[in-house]
Amino acid sequence: MSAIRESIDISRSPEDVFAYMTDPRHLPEWQNSAVSARPLDGAPLHVGSKIAVTRRVGRRRFPMTMEVKELDPPHSWRLRGVDGPVRGDVRATVEPLGGGTRSRVTLDLDFEGHGIGRVIAPLVVKPYARREMPRNEEKLKHLLEH
Repeated sequence: MSAIRESIDISRSPEDVFAYMTDPRHLPEWQNSAVSARPLDGAPLHVGSKIAVTRRVGRRRFPMTMEVKELDPPHSWRLRGVDGPVRGDVRATVEPLGGGTRSRVTLDLDFEGHGIGRVIAPLVVKPYARREMPRNEEKLKHLLEH
């Protein structure tokens, strides 16, 4: 079971939601802690693709690399951190609602600490992410519906 799970319904098709959410360039638009994100090996994303992401937690910036572990358009994907002291593990699912005119997005997020990250992950990163995730989903909903 993931450390954090959040769901939100969005009035857009699963195809639209999936396309937006899996384009790394959009990450800073809807995630408050994301400063930048870019694919390292071109687009479109595929299993094995790597994404450079810089996040801000408090006043600090943390660069990291995420790898696409699963990709099943327009239903689900999974990203996993491959470097840094705190490595995220994100699984997203997009379920069709209303005959495919709306979508339910569910994000499952957990963290693995390495070195000092074993202390930082449970004390700082998880609580920060738990507070941020519902706001991020509301922002995502607003961007996709307007």
